[in-house]
Amino acid sequence: MTRGDGMTTEGARVFREAWIAGVHKHFPGEPKPSYVTPWEETPDWERAAAGAVYEQVRQFLELSGGHASRLTREQKGRFVATSWTAQMFKHFEDPKPGYVADWPDLPDWQKETDSDIFEAVEDSLK
Repeated sequence: MTRGDGMTTEGARVFREAWIAGVHKHFPGEPKPSYVTPWEETPDWERAAAGAVYEQVRQFLELSGGHASRLTREQKGRFVATSWTAQMFKHFEDPKPGYVADWPDLPDWQKETDSDIFEAVEDSLK
């Protein structure tokens, strides 16, 4: 289902499902419930942010002629993290520091999850 701004609900769901799978795979211990909230209960701002980041990764892959798939896992994760940070500034006047932390300051589980998200977007385009 395409929205007027070109983002798709399907893309946002790919992002969210990859996030939840990554949290379950990489998070040490029991994640906060908000980390694994199902799509149906995900806030509108978060759905919009997920869709925007999905689109940024999709366009990045498209504009590179598919060669962005040759990036390292870390480079893929950094791209997702930076794109997400931009969305946090868009949706919140004064976002929590954890929402806009730079790559070196992110916990390892989140870095791995962000890398997984990039790869999930890649896979969704095949």
